[in-house]
Amino acid sequence: MSLLEKVNTPADIKGFSTQELETLCSEVRSYMIECCACNPGHLGASLGAVELCIALHHVFDTPKDKVVFDVGHQAYAHKIITGRREAFKNNRKYKGISGFPKISESPYDSFGTGHSSTSISSALGLAVAAQMRHSGEKVVAVIGDGALTGGMAFEALNNAGSMKTDILVILNDNHISIDQSTGALHNHLLKISTSHTYNSVKTRVWNRLSGADRLRSGLQTFVSSTKNALLQGASLFESLGFRYFGTVDGNNIGQMVETLTKLKDINGPKLLHIVTTKGKGYKPAEDEQTIWHAPGTFDPKTGKRNVKTSDIVRYQDVFGETLLQLARQNPAIVGISPAMLSGCGMNILAKEMPERVFDVGIAESHAVTFTAGLAAGGMIPVCNIYSSFMQRAYDNIIHDIALQNLKTVICLDRAGIVGEDGATHHGCFDMASLRPIPNLTIAAPLNELELKNMLYSATLPHYPTTVIRYPRGNGEGVAWRDEQWREIPVGKGQLLHEGEGIAILSIGAIGNRASEAVARAEKDGIQVLHYDMRFLKPIDMEILERVCTKADTIITIEDGALYGGLHSAVSEYITARGLGNKLVSMGIPDRFIEQGSIAQLHQECGYDSETIYRTIMENYRR
Repeated sequence: MSLLEKVNTPADIKGFSTQELETLCSEVRSYMIECCACNPGHLGASLGAVELCIALHHVFDTPKDKVVFDVGHQAYAHKIITGRREAFKNNRKYKGISGFPKISESPYDSFGTGHSSTSISSALGLAVAAQMRHSGEKVVAVIGDGALTGGMAFEALNNAGSMKTDILVILNDNHISIDQSTGALHNHLLKISTSHTYNSVKTRVWNRLSGADRLRSGLQTFVSSTKNALLQGASLFESLGFRYFGTVDGNNIGQMVETLTKLKDINGPKLLHIVTTKGKGYKPAEDEQTIWHAPGTFDPKTGKRNVKTSDIVRYQDVFGETLLQLARQNPAIVGISPAMLSGCGMNILAKEMPERVFDVGIAESHAVTFTAGLAAGGMIPVCNIYSSFMQRAYDNIIHDIALQNLKTVICLDRAGIVGEDGATHHGCFDMASLRPIPNLTIAAPLNELELKNMLYSATLPHYPTTVIRYPRGNGEGVAWRDEQWREIPVGKGQLLHEGEGIAILSIGAIGNRASEAVARAEKDGIQVLHYDMRFLKPIDMEILERVCTKADTIITIEDGALYGGLHSAVSEYITARGLGNKLVSMGIPDRFIEQGSIAQLHQECGYDSETIYRTIMENYRR
């Protein structure tokens, strides 16, 4: 029996020697690779954080002591040794465990995560609560160097340092997030020395001073002078009120246990800077860290990835190639992305015109206001943000773009159900939250060609500020590359199928599933009137008038939250005019949707092709 098979809770590793912990780390890595080879996940960061996770549970009394993982990409080893070893085989699968820490899943998951830069804020809340309850709990926040580019992390550091709360922040520095980390902070971290001189002097100074002495300005000056002379970099964190420790080899289990054991007994805000290797212990993942962040399935022996080939391109590629073509024609067009260049396809433009692409780091609020500034300065900025991350920039869209009516293009990638990343990453709320905002046009393409032409239209000088939302993954196989540019009139939908008695109003790519259902119904002798609305705002009033005249029953279909989206817009129209049309609405219900394949989740939410067909049959009046 392996050591890992004996570990069901962290209590089982408390008595392990350093050698046994090293063996356990190796076994956890092998198990992680074995599971992720056939069940895709966020592998690279978790491989690099194995020693960190095991050391934390070896030293701290979890789950009484709290550990909060930022985002959660680093937390697979944590899941495996906290009673979820077998469940990890179904990680991210439908009805399986979440790919991220989830407070309802395990008492060892102290706080649910998935979005970046939240760990220090939530850990500070836990630490203050523990302090007020006099519970004696220790609280640790684990944050990566990529997540530390998010402004929220520094808001929390500033607050925690001023409160002098007992909290340990571990900066897991692997020099890379998903794409290469960017910005002055990243460069600053790279310059922080591993000087043993600095750390030994600092430790001796602190150890020899009493708590009262440490408050004396003269001694503070001495400590500060020593610090500045030996390691200027650490002043970034110490100026915020944190004691800085580091750097430590985060892939050395012995050093990690020794360091954490010492820090556990030091009160107040502390920051431990560790350096790890993303993909540690698996050569393919170490060699190509960006690809192996989430590599898909692969052969664990050879490292050969099972890359699916298809003639159908992804919407992300359509966006990237179209943006490049438009930028070639118009020097005012620039691209902005908050740390997702390759994910959204903007790397295509960055490769040819790097000076016209701005990766601002994990900073969605800044990305939007930076976009607004570019627009105010005469550029035509195209800002691409994942729909679920746009939630962080809501005020900026209102205050900095819409209120000033600045000409911008905002592309919301991963709109609608996204699949295995689950509740934290589904793009459910963009239509519902953006529809009330003045000076915004909201569009959703039916297919690749529509996306190409919507992006083209949105960059035209006379076109209004436009939000374009589209899903993750492959398009519909529609020819688009060689098609001529065509301006799409603002607020005008298109007829997909003529009919009467019953009508479907769909928006976005989910309309293709509706078309499949309409084709089936036609074989049964039912002619369904089907419109692709294209625009949620302004909505096509002529279509609504015609549909309400020709159809007793209207079915709305959207890959987004029912409340506030297309359903609400059509319902408002019918109600305001006192019409008697029956309205049947299909979309994301009023609850959070967990992980699974996109097809599985569409079926669960009730707007897959089969359910749409059944809904037509149930509501058609012959």
